[in-house]
Amino acid sequence: MMYLLFILGLSVGSFLNVVILRLEKGEGGILAGRSRCPKCGKILKWFELIPLVSFLIQGGKCRSCKKPISFQYPLVEFFTGLLFSFLYWRFGLTLQFGFLAVISSLLVILFVSDLRTQMIPDIVAYIGIGLALFYILITHYPLPINAALGAALAGGFFALLVYPSHEKWMGKGDVKIGVLTGLLLGYPQVLVALFLSFTLGAFVGLILIATKRKTLKSQVPFGPFLITATFVTIFLGEKILEWYLGTVI
Repeated sequence: MMYLLFILGLSVGSFLNVVILRLEKGEGGILAGRSRCPKCGKILKWFELIPLVSFLIQGGKCRSCKKPISFQYPLVEFFTGLLFSFLYWRFGLTLQFGFLAVISSLLVILFVSDLRTQMIPDIVAYIGIGLALFYILITHYPLPINAALGAALAGGFFALLVYPSHEKWMGKGDVKIGVLTGLLLGYPQVLVALFLSFTLGAFVGLILIATKRKTLKSQVPFGPFLITATFVTIFLGEKILEWYLGTVI
């Protein structure tokens, strides 16, 4: 089953790439129209759209114009496949698996969009928040009070960084991702995600500065760090909390 879900994840990842590109271009018909090469515009045939496989067979180039295909495409497909596999390993074939598979797909869109453009598509964030609220209300997992507290903590924390600084420290998109993360994880696990995101952000920032790819004044999108930390917390949050509490009690 895990292998089947990995293949399903590859296919979903391929679809997510289409959504990401069309949202970035502002195309209204996200689900309409056939896929094209982003370089030459040629409509792609079915055998050019096999997730991961087509990229490898074609040597990472378009069959028509021979220009390189962005590594974003196979990476999104591969990691979405991994996410689906790990979600099944962690939660089994349950309602929670289905919910988290959908939310994870939305988070992948937010991750790549923020990384590419330093902007997040509001519609994707709002859909995620709406789905999380609906799931919490029908399952009470996390408990509504914990979810509300998690959303208030994460969303409020980023709002305090965004609005007084007029988005110099953080962007409004981070507030929305924070609310979604808080609902998804609830309190206290959202604290784990916040800690991991800032730790990861600082670590990567230092590497970028040390390699002179960024300076202290450069802007780096924070959404990918928070989303990565959210995925880690989904799988390991309980163990991290147990370890931390065990060291301080």
